[in-house]
Amino acid sequence: MASATTAKQSASRKAQLLIAGPFLFWAVAAATQSNPGIASSSLEHDFQAAMAARDGGDLERAKEMLSAIRQKHPGIFPVDESLGLIYVAEQKYADALPLLQTAAHEQADSDVAHANLGADFYKLGRESEARREFEEAARLNPNNAATQQGLGELWLNAGEPKRALEAFRAALKAKRDDADLEMDCATAMVAVGQLDDAKAMLSKLPEAAQTQELLGEIAEKQGDYQRAVVRFSRAIELDPSETNAWTLGVELLRHWSFDPAIREFAAAVAKFPSSTRMKLGLGAAYFGDAKYAEAIPVFAELLQTDENNSLYAEMLGMACNAVTESAKGQCSALLTYARNHRHDARAATYAASMLLTETASGERTATAREFLNTALAADPKLPDAHYQMGILKQNEGDWAGSIGNLEAAIALKPDLAQAHYRLALAYWRTGRKQDGQAQMELQKKYAKQEKEDMASRLRQITTFIVDVRQ
Repeated sequence: MASATTAKQSASRKAQLLIAGPFLFWAVAAATQSNPGIASSSLEHDFQAAMAARDGGDLERAKEMLSAIRQKHPGIFPVDESLGLIYVAEQKYADALPLLQTAAHEQADSDVAHANLGADFYKLGRESEARREFEEAARLNPNNAATQQGLGELWLNAGEPKRALEAFRAALKAKRDDADLEMDCATAMVAVGQLDDAKAMLSKLPEAAQTQELLGEIAEKQGDYQRAVVRFSRAIELDPSETNAWTLGVELLRHWSFDPAIREFAAAVAKFPSSTRMKLGLGAAYFGDAKYAEAIPVFAELLQTDENNSLYAEMLGMACNAVTESAKGQCSALLTYARNHRHDARAATYAASMLLTETASGERTATAREFLNTALAADPKLPDAHYQMGILKQNEGDWAGSIGNLEAAIALKPDLAQAHYRLALAYWRTGRKQDGQAQMELQKKYAKQEKEDMASRLRQITTFIVDVRQ
């Protein structure tokens, strides 16, 4: 399966768009021509004094002076732009926005004003508006490499690698042999499938972790799993970061190389103990390697840390139902989650199943029944919940009562092999021997497929973990 991380890796590599260009101003005299009552020399003096304060690091003084100028003489582009960019320098992006919007309106043909406004929109998480401003800046000045590069990053974040590649190529024309831009181009090329072109561009760059990581992704997309592992491992040698460790672990997990994945994730958890995704990767690797007892404490800890996380609850539920009772010490976290999340039918079903496989007792059976009633109320079409209710009734000797639940489970999931087996037992116990024999034949038919389904479910879960935790 091809990796879907190219744009995300680029975004993490360049976590921030730069404010385009230096502070660029009109000549103040030109800006004051429409205000004949203003003494140009006095205004210019005040403006330059504000800029001197800014250059000296006294941003508060610069803001005070520019605000005073703005109050007396509104509508002057360099004043509005400069004041807005000071707020940007202070990371007060919301305060900067109206000033930069005003400046871009006052000087609509300034590509830098639009790029600065676009960068501020980006900082505020308003990416569609940021793209609009960067597109306008690129239209006004297509030869500004910084603008084109920023636009390319925005298109990559938006999942539009073809448009990103166009922008990066335009930037590279304006700024040839720039290593960062060549890396950006290669990243976009990988995203659009131009793998050979990307490799050729990367071959010109010096060895670096980012280069090795991208070459690893190319190898993955070309089906060369072993080469991908070599590249990702080299990236860790060059930069032993959490991100690079995650990338290698995910590559191993993606191809079900669970034993080496366990080693990599275990080492990463020790090195990055606060990394939630590393713990999730370790739990998934244990689970994939059928080391359920080792997976349980990992998922239990994750669920206790994030008590509303349905993925953690599902993984814990699957692991807890795959081990003997002696290994279920930390499975109580699943019961707590199920009690507090009555809408999560799957978790409630896992909790009930776990109780029904333990040493029988009236209290456990009553709790399991409560969980199953909750699950069926939340999702009446969940076959596993009907199946578990059938088991519960059979454990209590209610063979006739179990038939309805087991028939419902099979109607919802005809290939549920164990439901056919349990239904066969119920039919035999109630005198329907011919129907029981037919169910046993169906159980044999679907037993092999059920094992394949379990493997398919595991693949889905590991794929889900890979995709959502980039």
